[in-house]
Order: sequence, then structure tokens, then C-alpha cells
Amino acid sequence: MAVKKLAESFSKELIEEVQRWGGMKQTGVSLRYMMEFGSKPTERNLLISSQFLHKELAIRIARRAIELEDLPHGLSDKPAVLKVRDWYLDSFRDLRIFPDIKDTSDELSFTQMIKMIKVRHNNVVPMMALGVQQLKKDLNPKPSSANLDEIHQFLDRFYMSRIGVRMLIGQHVALHDPNPQPDCIGYIHTKMSPVDIARNASEDARCICLREYGSAPEINIYGDPSFTFPYVPTHLHLMVFELVKNSLRAVQERYMDSDKVSPPVRIIVADGIEDVTIKISDEGGGIARSGLPKIFTYLYSTAKDPLAEQSDLGSADGVTMAGYGYGLPISRLYARYFGGDIQIISMEGYGTDAYLHLSRLGDSQEPLP
Repeated sequence: MAVKKLAESFSKELIEEVQRWGGMKQTGVSLRYMMEFGSKPTERNLLISSQFLHKELAIRIARRAIELEDLPHGLSDKPAVLKVRDWYLDSFRDLRIFPDIKDTSDELSFTQMIKMIKVRHNNVVPMMALGVQQLKKDLNPKPSSANLDEIHQFLDRFYMSRIGVRMLIGQHVALHDPNPQPDCIGYIHTKMSPVDIARNASEDARCICLREYGSAPEINIYGDPSFTFPYVPTHLHLMVFELVKNSLRAVQERYMDSDKVSPPVRIIVADGIEDVTIKISDEGGGIARSGLPKIFTYLYSTAKDPLAEQSDLGSADGVTMAGYGYGLPISRLYARYFGGDIQIISMEGYGTDAYLHLSRLGDSQEPLP
């Protein structure tokens, strides 16, 4: 089957419109701004927010649609990637067709529409992963790492942009909640306890380890549970869950056939002036130094290939992310989105320390790819 180029499946006007909007400047928002703005979700503020999003989302989505057209090594032509491109174009079209937002009833229907856009894009990550797998299967001879580098950089930009779009939509939609959680402004918890989130996330990770291996190392958490700072709990949960899951897997596999008791995974939460840092330490044998650069790429994974099992892609942000090798690079993007970072320090033959830095100040602008 010949792959349809954009121009054949979408109208010329739409394509020109995408090009035009994709050339406009994006506007970054900081966590502090989202907090201050959202603390008074008056009709007027929601109106201003929706007018901003009406334009901003169209620009961000157009930029990604253009990039999806022109990826190296024929990645753009893979069926999974074409599907993602169509989702982006449909969403762009929905935003452009929507009339100017003038009053509260416009604002409410706009909010419903962007909610639908968010749902439409739920499966973007597994679908892009599928596209990359399709590409790897077809590439002969195997591409050099320099070539894969280009794809890696594209995916970093693409997923970072997706985090931003989902945060902006989610935040706007959540401000309509008639019964918000105490101390919550949309997605942002103004008094989030990192120790509590770390505890929940590590219990979730431990459940998965128990399910897969029948047993799981203990997890010890050190830090003051009453210490709080403003952050997005769902983002922190995702990052800690991923790091702890990797540690549990390493320890479990190292001690599986040993009669020694497996050593616990240790989580330390430190409250600094600029950063809140969470360190996750394991004695799972560490990673060889030659393997360290690979752990943040989207194209390697130590776990078994999920495509081989033809896993159901319908289950969206499913939990068995092992196998896509996406957990770490995507977690690092979540950290960087609000000015933090993730570093992995390994002692081969002993274990690994993962440092999750979260920016305390909430002033850093979104990094806009």
C-alpha cells in the first residue's frame, strides 16, 4: 500500500494553515504562574485561560504535526506514526474550527472540546513506541548511533511538548472541578508531601514486582513526612514509581537464586533551598559504565520486547512500561519540565543511586521544544 502523504489525506488549506501556525512563537508558562492564576478560577480568569489555550494549543500541536511529517529513516511513513500524525492534525483542525471564545458558555464548550483532545492523545506514547519498533525491525543494516541520535532528539522534543500540552489542558479542565481537593489548584498541590508521594509510588512499584516475581525487596524511606512544597503530585508519582520499579527489578533479579535476603531499596528525601532531591539507592548490581549512556535513549531496553507479545496498545498509559525502555527518558522529561532533572550514578558490581532533583522555586519556564 502506498503511504498517503499529507496533501492527499488532508485539504490543502489545512496543510497551509498548519504551516502558518507552526511558524508562530510558543509561550511558556511557569508552575508559579499556573498556581497564582489558578488560585482564583473566576469566570473571567477561565475565559482568559481558554482564550490563551485556543491559540497556544494550536501553535504547539501544529509544530509537532509538521515535525511528524519529516522524520529520519522513513520513520514518518510507519503506520503507527501516521496514526499519531492524524491525531495531531484532527486536534489542530478542532482547535481552528472552534470560534472565538467570547463568554462563559463558549468557554465551557471549549473546555469540553480540549478534554476530548486530551483523550484522543492518550495513546501517543505507546503508538510512537510501536512506530520506532516498526522502524527498528525494517532497518537493515542496523543504523549507527549517530542516526538514531536524531530520532532520539526528536522524541525528546515531541514528548516534552506532549507533557506541556497535557499539563495546560489538564490544569484548565481541573480548575472547573466544583469540589477541588484541599490545597489543590488544578493539578498542582500547594502543600505536597514528597515523602507521602514517594511512599505511595513505591508501594505501587512493589505490588508490580510482587506480581511479576512472587516476592519483592523491602523499601525504606527517610525524610520528614510533614515537609511540603508546591508541585504536581501525578508527575512526582510517575517519576518515583519508575525509578523504584527499576531498582526493585535489579535487586530482585540479582538475589533471585541466592539464599541471602535481598537488601532493601532506600529512598531519601532532602529539602534544600533551591531543590528538593529524592535519592533512590539499590544494591542491584549496578550498570556497566558503557551501558549508562543508553539508559536515557528510547531505542534500547533490557526488558523483553513488548511487540513480540503484541501487547494491547488500547490500554493507554499502561503500567508494564518495561520493554519500551521509555520509563527513564520520559521520567527525566517530567523532571525537566519544571526545571528539575534526573541523574543516575552507578557502581558496577554493587548498585545504583538515582537522584531526582525537583526545582523548589517554581519559577522556571516550561522548556519549549
